[in-house]
Amino acid sequence: MRIIAAYLLAVLGGNENPDVATIKKILSSVEVSGDDARIEQLINELKGKKIEEVISEGKNKLASVGSVAAPAGATSSQSTSAAAAPAAAAAKEEPKKKVEEEEEEDAGAGAGMGGLFGDDEDY
Repeated sequence: MRIIAAYLLAVLGGNENPDVATIKKILSSVEVSGDDARIEQLINELKGKKIEEVISEGKNKLASVGSVAAPAGATSSQSTSAAAAPAAAAAKEEPKKKVEEEEEEDAGAGAGMGGLFGDDEDY
């Protein structure tokens, strides 16, 4: 990722075709080293391509992957409301848990610790 970031910085700086020396100079400016073979591989793969087009193609590929599986035929509003139902049920159960937690806290500062920190009177 560092090599890619250095390449992108060079392109943003106006160098549309950065070479190994340019990328190494950027990396060394933040006290990072880069593997020459990996730098050359990146440069060769991007040679003759506009970085904006490469990024756009990557976005399109990521968009086709999808991040959440929804039931077949469900619209986005349907999948959102379906996802909200378990959250609403959990919210209804939450007040009960708070009452139980308060009771546990009232039991004393070291109660339930099983002597984890030893006897409190030693200090």
